Amino acid sequence: MAFPESFRASPNRAEQPTHERRGVVIHHTVMPYEQTIAYMLDPVSRVSYHAVIAKNGERCTLVPDEQIAWHAGVSSFQGRPHCNAFLLGLAFEGDTYRAPLTAAQIDSALEWIARRWVQYGWSPDSIIDHRQVAPGRKDDLNPVEWLRFQAAMNGWAAALP
Repeated sequence: MAFPESFRASPNRAEQPTHERRGVVIHHTVMPYEQTIAYMLDPVSRVSYHAVIAKNGERCTLVPDEQIAWHAGVSSFQGRPHCNAFLLGLAFEGDTYRAPLTAAQIDSALEWIARRWVQYGWSPDSIIDHRQVAPGRKDDLNPVEWLRFQAAMNGWAAALP
């Protein structure tokens, strides 16, 4: 299923150096979809994602893959700091502590990841959530929802040729 996708350029990004695209940090927005996009388009916020996924699966790209979105802040993954430079930021609308991810959100995220999977040489170990790259500072995703998403992704990846 192809989910609708739009592009709205966030000013909150760095065009240089080129993003390394080694994997993805998964976030939740807490705010509603349109409010999140408005916040990401405001230069005062100084934050953005590469893409955000609505509860119905619709996606909005805010920063192209080859540019750095300002999403992870102080962070580290596999012993390497500054995840913004090498992990794309993908966010789900909502607060995963208040409501679970929808099936459409999970399917849309897998569709988004699938378009990049082979091209960037990703594996399930390339996908992580914000809570794990910024422990003690960030709590997204709810661990139950992270495990649910991870199980869906692992099942999807295992079915690949």
